Amino acid sequence: MSGTSLDGLDIAYCTFTENIAGWEYKIDAADCIPYTDSWKNALQHAPSLSGYDLILLHKNYGFYLADCINNFNRKYNLQPQLIASHGHTIYHDPQKYLSLQIGDGAALFSRTSIPVVCDFRSVDVCLGGQGAPLVPIGDKLLFSNYDFCLNLGGIANISFENNEGKRIAYDISPCNLLLNKLANMEGLEYDKNGELAQKGITDQNLLALLDNWEYYKNPAPKSLDKDQLMNDLWPLISEAEISVSDKLATVTFHIAKQISKAINAQIPYRQSEKNASKLLATGGGAFNKHLIQSIQHQTDVKIIVPDANLVNYKEALIFAFLGLLRLRNKNNSLATVTGAKTDSIGGALYGDFSVFV
Repeated sequence: MSGTSLDGLDIAYCTFTENIAGWEYKIDAADCIPYTDSWKNALQHAPSLSGYDLILLHKNYGFYLADCINNFNRKYNLQPQLIASHGHTIYHDPQKYLSLQIGDGAALFSRTSIPVVCDFRSVDVCLGGQGAPLVPIGDKLLFSNYDFCLNLGGIANISFENNEGKRIAYDISPCNLLLNKLANMEGLEYDKNGELAQKGITDQNLLALLDNWEYYKNPAPKSLDKDQLMNDLWPLISEAEISVSDKLATVTFHIAKQISKAINAQIPYRQSEKNASKLLATGGGAFNKHLIQSIQHQTDVKIIVPDANLVNYKEALIFAFLGLLRLRNKNNSLATVTGAKTDSIGGALYGDFSVFV
């Protein structure tokens, strides 16, 4: 996994067991490998490359992924049966049936000799879907004991069953992508526990501008990418004549407000239930105590932040699961989530899959 916030490359070794009650999972080993400045720069500027240079980056990034996986396997003495690789998103434009994640599967297989599943989003996009989010089918099958699954990554997204029992999921708002960019202005990698945001004051003018973003008026399913955030929201934030702490306070409150609105819109359907609705919060933003508290103050849902392994590697876990579903020729994308014409089986295959037959 490589997310929009460019924190690094997430690698997880996962095992899955299917029984009568459903699926069980275990994250046996996991690492986040920070990107070097050169890789971070290459991925950040990839959208502006020529066609040839982008293909070259796609190939070389695949070799890089392979080297990282080989080192990971040696470190933990592992022999995985399958690699499920999300890659790194460079373009995402569902209206033009386009979503590109680089990290060539052929390069990855050639250097690891392990069968590879990659390019998970293209089938859904070509079926008229958003191509995102894909994690909700994992939420449905692995985390059904939670009413909501909230991922606080570069972008905040949510997954839940609606009152008709259909799995719904969509990107709610920006999250770490903007928060980290603001923290960078103070020489920090990120705002630990939201401490800088806590020192600031919410600016009502900036908050109103952010809350009025046209995206929030669109119905689900819908998805966001980095370009939308940088083109639509970042200019509003950067041009505001307030301190960085005040900007962090405002953006943090804005994120919490939009997340709470999404949750509270579903709470009435669960009011008759005896126990409070449970929300599983994962992704780097789950460590931001100020953000979690701000969400909690605006909703009655019980927010559960699990152990650090699941917080950090839930998406990697689920993409491993999506690879397993692809291997079994089972749907790994839900039309109710993405807006596609139908559920689908996504993922390109590289290597020898005869051993699984």
